[in-house]
Amino acid sequence: MLRRAGKVQRTIVGLVNAFALLLSSIIIAKAAEQVTLRVGDQKGGNHSLLDISGLAKDLPYKIEWSEFPAAAPILEALNAGALDVGYTGDLAFLTVFASGAPIKAIGGTRLNAHTQAIVVRGNSPLHSAADLKGKRLAGTRAGWGQFLIDATLEKQGYKQEDVNFVPLGPVDAKIALLAGSVDGWAIWEPYVSYALLKDGARVIADGEGLTPSIMFVVATNSAIINKQAAVADFLQRLSKARLWALDHIGDYARNTAEITKLPEDVLVRAYTDQHESPIVIDDATIKEFQAAADRAHRYGILSKPVDVHQSVDQQFTAAPVRTP
Repeated sequence: MLRRAGKVQRTIVGLVNAFALLLSSIIIAKAAEQVTLRVGDQKGGNHSLLDISGLAKDLPYKIEWSEFPAAAPILEALNAGALDVGYTGDLAFLTVFASGAPIKAIGGTRLNAHTQAIVVRGNSPLHSAADLKGKRLAGTRAGWGQFLIDATLEKQGYKQEDVNFVPLGPVDAKIALLAGSVDGWAIWEPYVSYALLKDGARVIADGEGLTPSIMFVVATNSAIINKQAAVADFLQRLSKARLWALDHIGDYARNTAEITKLPEDVLVRAYTDQHESPIVIDDATIKEFQAAADRAHRYGILSKPVDVHQSVDQQFTAAPVRTP
């Protein structure tokens, strides 16, 4: 009887040990299982910025980078669930959010508004915004370009119908301006600096006092819920990298020039002038962006009114600390 009890006890102990070993293996496997953050980027964008600033080291998760030619396809990929995080202009984001996309703005950067500008050829007879009536103006539809044109016209007391808006992306708009098929081009950096330094263009109006000039870090609702720690860490690293860039404009411009093949002097001018700085999405930012959204609806850029509070997630609001 004692012998049988001892055998049963040894069997139970063996089963317990086997279960403990199995449980230990599962825990180890889970610990080794990294979260993967799928991030959309453009050439010379956040990927290279994190690398050169040293803030891509010792990540507690994996980043799977995907490169896109512009912000619009990044937003499309976020909407489709193919990405977790992306980076885009404020109005482009809001346009996609308003269509029902399951995304939120979680942080971002602010640029000097005067670095959004309407440029003309050097030999153009146009010298100020007052000269725009009756002219052909190119810009991105449903983005900063169209908004800046409409806001500039409103400031002058003109109507949208007083100009011929030509919806073109940056590459086609630049060609059209130089060829003379449009009279002006509403654009942002580094296109403004390139136009001034290399094409002999002139600025006749800018976004000062007219545009919010915010770039948003955008995440899907799913990533915010299921990859919260990784999203928060990525946002902090990106914000610190932006602060690093402000203190190392020459290094940043040199690195981006190597990647994009844009002239280094153009990038130095652009980075210096726009002074892109990280922001938190606080109540003041929301109020400012709501005013811009209301104007965008009035201009017809947004098809319906948007409650900006619903488009942001304010849990990721810790201010970044400068990295030496």
